[in-house]
Amino acid sequence: MIGYVTLGTDDLEKAKTFYDTVLGELGGARTMTMERMQGYGNKRGPMLAVCRPYDGKGATAGNGTMIALAAPSRELVDKVHAVALASGAADEGAPGLRGDTFYGAYFRDLDGNKLCVFNMSS
Repeated sequence: MIGYVTLGTDDLEKAKTFYDTVLGELGGARTMTMERMQGYGNKRGPMLAVCRPYDGKGATAGNGTMIALAAPSRELVDKVHAVALASGAADEGAPGLRGDTFYGAYFRDLDGNKLCVFNMSS
């Protein structure tokens, strides 16, 4: 159902470096490239893109907005969270079990956008 999601950035080059590193851990790679946007995808699902806002105003992170990235294992959740923090992300919740099968970790990217990396295996 979801085709793609965009996250605003005020520094596209820094955002590209961050997402090259973080999404690369999940098998994501650059796909659609435009002057003000960089898309990322893999063979499993929708695209995530970072872009400079079309209206030319500063990028803002939505309050209550979060993008969740699926990982095939809990170990990869741990690794992606650590890589994100090492790449400049802010910690929003350490990796851990939340509920019976939801294992997730939370961080904010360089522009304050909130992301979760998770695994739902038992």
